[in-house]
Amino acid sequence: MSLAEKLARERRARLAAERLLEQKQRELFKANQQLAKHARALSEEVVEQRSVAESARSEAEQIKGQHRRVLSDLERANSLAQMAERRLWESVETIRDGFAVFDARQRLVAANRAFLVVFEGRAEAAPGVSYRRLLEICAHEGLVEIGAATPEAWVARTHARLDSEPIEPCVLHFRSGTCVRLIDRRTQSGDMVSLGLNITETLRREADLEEARERAEAASRAKSAFLANMSHEIRTPMNGVVGMAELLCDTELSEDQRLCADTIRSSGEALLAIINDVLDYSKIEADKLTLHPEPFDLERCIHEVAMLLQPDAGSRGIDMIIDFDMFLPTRYVADPGRVRQVLTNLVGNAVKFTEEGHVLIRVMGYEVAPDGGGDARQLHITVEDTGIGIAPQDQARIFAQFSQVEDQSNRKFEGTGLGLAIARQLVGLMGGDIWVESDPGAGACFGFSVTMPVAEADAAPLDAPLAIGHALVVDDNLVNRTILERQLVPYGVEVTLCRSGEEALAALDAGSEAFDVVLTDHAMEGMDGLAFTAELRARGHAMPVLLLTSNPAVTRDDPAAAGLTGIVQKPVLRRDLIARLQQLAPPAGGGAGGRAMRVLAAEDNRTNRLVFARMVGDLDIALEFAADGREAIALSDSFAPDLIFMDISMPGLDGRAATRAIRAREAERESPPIPIVALTAHAMDMEGDAEGMRADGLDAYIAKPLRKSLIVDCLQAHRPPATRPLARMAAE
Repeated sequence: MSLAEKLARERRARLAAERLLEQKQRELFKANQQLAKHARALSEEVVEQRSVAESARSEAEQIKGQHRRVLSDLERANSLAQMAERRLWESVETIRDGFAVFDARQRLVAANRAFLVVFEGRAEAAPGVSYRRLLEICAHEGLVEIGAATPEAWVARTHARLDSEPIEPCVLHFRSGTCVRLIDRRTQSGDMVSLGLNITETLRREADLEEARERAEAASRAKSAFLANMSHEIRTPMNGVVGMAELLCDTELSEDQRLCADTIRSSGEALLAIINDVLDYSKIEADKLTLHPEPFDLERCIHEVAMLLQPDAGSRGIDMIIDFDMFLPTRYVADPGRVRQVLTNLVGNAVKFTEEGHVLIRVMGYEVAPDGGGDARQLHITVEDTGIGIAPQDQARIFAQFSQVEDQSNRKFEGTGLGLAIARQLVGLMGGDIWVESDPGAGACFGFSVTMPVAEADAAPLDAPLAIGHALVVDDNLVNRTILERQLVPYGVEVTLCRSGEEALAALDAGSEAFDVVLTDHAMEGMDGLAFTAELRARGHAMPVLLLTSNPAVTRDDPAAAGLTGIVQKPVLRRDLIARLQQLAPPAGGGAGGRAMRVLAAEDNRTNRLVFARMVGDLDIALEFAADGREAIALSDSFAPDLIFMDISMPGLDGRAATRAIRAREAERESPPIPIVALTAHAMDMEGDAEGMRADGLDAYIAKPLRKSLIVDCLQAHRPPATRPLARMAAE
């Protein structure tokens, strides 16, 4: 082999070795890279594992800390629970009532000392004892009073309560004198809680209260009896005082004598009003005041109240005016006595606090449908005056008992302060409302609203034709003129209104109008009604003239009244006015003949007989007196009265017994019953005994002291058609 070949071979071998070296170096480099990558990955894994281990160690430390805190909190909560339980039982132990807990098997779990004290000395009365066993201990060892029952029956009955839901309480009377009300309640877990309430003091207080109530009722009965007796004892002599004073005022007296007589009369009436207020308020206070509804004429009731208060109003020149809605019925069903009492209080106050001007009683209403069906009206009755008025701050308390507005303007007015309080209570009993509207110095308006069923139609409806086409009304008061116009127009009467006598004479002299009747007020400024009538007659006018007056002393016998056709007392009742105008038509014939009305009055008191006789002395009646009940029975046969006034309190046979005997005789003979009206000083009893009064045969009652107007109205209401008219009616 040549050298060149050797050199070429070596060179090829060296190149192959270099290529192999390069390859191995590349493999080594690649291996180194892979190794470095693994080394880095291993390093990162080591770091991560180290971080996880560190985190695990940290979490372990945290868990150890939380565990320590939980253990601490648990220990503290356990301590608090033990403390709360201890406090709870300490609190339960301090109460005087028994407290116990039983498990679902009715075994005692725990109880306070008050629950276990009744079992003192009995070792088995401890936690674990059964509910039934505790009852057996109570019954068999005589701890409780079980009455006539056997111990076994009592235990069975008392334990059987636990089967009901809710469990009925029971009362245990221990022989030691303690009374316990046992109340058992189940819990949601099935346990049962028992509470033994010590009601010993409660029962003792209830017994004391019951005894006090009985004493109070006895005192109330005694008070009622006292008031009833005092009512009679006071009213009887008051009848003599007021009645004789009223009669004395009708006689010829000197100025001083009349002043004394008027003072006696007014003082007696004031005392009677106080007595009535006190009696009524005591009945309201005792919840004994009841209503007795019956048909009555509301318009006439208002008229009677106005006439009763007219003398006081007329003496001061105050006009008393009634404005009753023409489209309203006049007859309703209510308690007329109580309606009259409310009206008397309101109108009396208006008159008392009015120095000049007028008092207007206004009635309005509308139809309503009552619950029980039928016909009814919602009535609004107001009493308006032109008096001193009431300040706003005083209006809220004006209806309170014993309340009077005290200021310089009304300090001179006296009263009990009960009138408006009684009126409010009465209106409330009627199911109505009462109110007041007023401004100081501008008068006041008191009103009340009630619903009243309409009664049957009037016995004598005002449907007879009027022989009057045109009326002249003369009055200086606008309200009076307006009301008279409203009363006449619905009957087809044309009305001309004049404000004075001079204006009316001018209208008459003009001759442009023909008047069928003249209605003139009496007390007018300038030319009064009598002077106007005299001048009218002097000028040759012959039409009828009716004088409307508030002065009862004016009669047809007065020379100044010679030109009058008739006199109508104010306030004018619509029915009376229309009836008087109907009488202006030419009579159909006949006269005023017939016999006198026969009246029997049974009265044992000589003074009262004298008062009654003087009150009816000017009436055309035949009067007889009976001194007691037996004489009244005899005279009811021999005298055959048309009406009997029966005193209730008479010695021997009283008025009620006499009335029953008279009714029995009438039933035997089948004769018509004689109207019998009770005269009584026991008005308080009669008001609350309507059924008893009817059962005895009494038709009505009049309270003493007697008033002439009520006696006359009663006579007029019961006068038979065949008898002569009463002299008082003829005098008008």
